[in-house]
Amino acid sequence: MDVASLVNEYGFPAVMVVGLGYFVYFVWNFVNTKLQPEIDKQHLALIKLIDRMRMLDQDLIRLQQKVDVVLKYREIEELKKKGEKTNED
Repeated sequence: MDVASLVNEYGFPAVMVVGLGYFVYFVWNFVNTKLQPEIDKQHLALIKLIDRMRMLDQDLIRLQQKVDVVLKYREIEELKKKGEKTNED
């Protein structure tokens, strides 16, 4: 049967409803079989990436604290050296 005879026998709206039903089924099947597994893989990759970013952020915070401590010690040492120089004069 061709489309013209189906439209002639059942009417245009009925034939289009069947066509739309097939289209919806095709899209739903494609999403569930092809896209959903890939989305799940990307979701896991995103979670791993977020965890790595948090670890790097924590490492950066720790490193910044260490740098601050070293700079503070240097400043204290410089002040001590300046104090010794003024006492010697």
